[in-house]
Amino acid sequence: MKKEDESTGHWLIRALKRHFLAGILVVVPLGAAVAVLAWLFTSIDNILQPMIEGIFNREITGLGFGVAIVLIYLIGIVAENIIGGRLIRFGESLLTRVPLFRQIYTGAKQVIEGLSGIGLNKAAFREVVFVEFPREGMQTIAFITNEIADKSGKKLFTIYVPTAPLPTSGYLEIVTEDKLIRTDIPVDEAMKMVISSGMVSPAEIDIEGTPKSKAPKP
Repeated sequence: MKKEDESTGHWLIRALKRHFLAGILVVVPLGAAVAVLAWLFTSIDNILQPMIEGIFNREITGLGFGVAIVLIYLIGIVAENIIGGRLIRFGESLLTRVPLFRQIYTGAKQVIEGLSGIGLNKAAFREVVFVEFPREGMQTIAFITNEIADKSGKKLFTIYVPTAPLPTSGYLEIVTEDKLIRTDIPVDEAMKMVISSGMVSPAEIDIEGTPKSKAPKP
């Protein structure tokens, strides 16, 4: 209901603006999701289209995508088999000896494992932390990916700082433990925060201390 001291024109403009913004909040995310899925479908479908065209003498839209899905599923079955798993690991060990391929393959595999939640105990994204980035006084979400040590035995952490709203790109940082702010945020919840640019966030966050460099002086 419009206020008594508000003109009909102003009330109508406010109502139109409110409804339009509500429509944007529905259409834009939906359109973005559809566009990404359409791009993914087309990209995967186009990979096998030359082979399909060679067999059937014409392109069959969607068949390449279907074949790719079936192949991925079959590879998954083989990978879970004891003998198949050993063969795949052996093949990976050979391919990862190639310098450039090793970096690309290992990085892509860890990102996929982190996004899917697979293998979090042995690799990928182990824990969600806050770090000062990109400059002092600003904090961002990061994922601990590994623990290493320097020659003196000092513990170091490799962390992945994702970019929003596409966490598949980001920055690799190597920091000491005192630069990390521990949190209780699960990895999947942190991913939702990144993808939604913070619009989907936990109501409360338990922070386990602050970096020692920022501890208040006694």
